Amino acid sequence: MSSPTIFTTTSLFSLIGVVGVGLAAYVASQVFLPKNASAKDRFTFIWLAFDAMIHFSFEGSWLYLSMFGRQVNTSSGPLAEMWKEYVAADFRWGVSDPTVVSLEILTVLGAGPLCCYILRLLSRDDPARHYWLVVLSTAELYGGWMTFCPEWLTGSPNLDTSNVLYLWVYLVFMNMIWVVIPLWLMYDSYHFVAKTLRTAQSSGKGKKA
Repeated sequence: MSSPTIFTTTSLFSLIGVVGVGLAAYVASQVFLPKNASAKDRFTFIWLAFDAMIHFSFEGSWLYLSMFGRQVNTSSGPLAEMWKEYVAADFRWGVSDPTVVSLEILTVLGAGPLCCYILRLLSRDDPARHYWLVVLSTAELYGGWMTFCPEWLTGSPNLDTSNVLYLWVYLVFMNMIWVVIPLWLMYDSYHFVAKTLRTAQSSGKGKKA
């Protein structure tokens, strides 16, 4: 019996699509940010643009294929085939799991537009973005937790970790970036807000003295 193919044509085009979104986010940062923008702000812009495009395109297509009686496993077309590739790693995405659908509704209709709003604030160097970055990052982390915690508690019956591509690329890497980067953004925004408030507090005490 021949062993199952680890890397397929669908795998290739799916990963090329993700890289293409990343390149588009980088180009957007060159267009909408001033040339003297800090490396940190440029990275944040690229991440937010990438995040928004992934939510609207990849996850938006999954949501369309998974609502009103539809499901990926019985759908056809390029996007359905792409998602069937991910379904091989996490079976829930093929059968319109209600918990995943609920989370994706919030992700596509909530987190996606919020990314765009923060991008607007960032392009204007508006410090109010730090509050919304904390809100967005909290939502991203909560979404990831509620996606995988039920699986861990039940012994991960819907996850296939026997394939190197499925485990380390689809399940680990493609999900961990939505953990590591939001944590960093929350850390950075916390320090910005805390420093600003402490400075304002010290200035207020100085004036009273």
